[in-house]
Amino acid sequence: MKKLVIIAAIAVFGITSANAQEVRIGAKGGVNLATLGGDVENADHRTAFHLGGLVEIPLSERFAIQPEILYSAQGAEYEDSGSFAGVPYDYTVTTKLDYIQVPVMAKVYLVEGLALEAGPQVAFLVNDKYEYDGDLGPFGDSGEGDLNENDLSSIDVSIGAGASYRLPMGLFFGARYNFGLGNVNDGADKDDYKIHNNVLQASVGYSF
Repeated sequence: MKKLVIIAAIAVFGITSANAQEVRIGAKGGVNLATLGGDVENADHRTAFHLGGLVEIPLSERFAIQPEILYSAQGAEYEDSGSFAGVPYDYTVTTKLDYIQVPVMAKVYLVEGLALEAGPQVAFLVNDKYEYDGDLGPFGDSGEGDLNENDLSSIDVSIGAGASYRLPMGLFFGARYNFGLGNVNDGADKDDYKIHNNVLQASVGYSF
């Protein structure tokens, strides 16, 4: 058993050493089109952003692993109008759920520079607020506040899939869709009312 461990360690070290000169470090940012799915009704997209860094680790000529750390602004928007007790209302509420994301993407290069990517992602909730804007009668025209953090899961899990294209100079472009697997709702009704994050990300970045 010790011999097998030693051989495995030598093999991993050899692969790492052989590819060390090809490891790429980079940064990226871009636009999020985020919404909430599951048992949520009438949720529109929240347009926000993501920003962070990455390391691309090649394992062969066409295959690489790419861990990332991103700040990702997510959530959803809701619009409603009507009247209550004779008082009209017409407003938009933005649910702001911002995360530190840690995706680990497996990348397969189809041709030079063009890669398909997919992998799991863990995210940690760092901001949870709401903002409303419009005519809310006696409540005013706009405002903001904190969501009840006890009703929200602090950790989210999702699967990401997309594609990227890197130019020889290091500039790259990418698009990825993150489909939430975890339940954002951690309240008393979490078993009956499930909510998950869905996010389309368009990115531009640079790696060297």
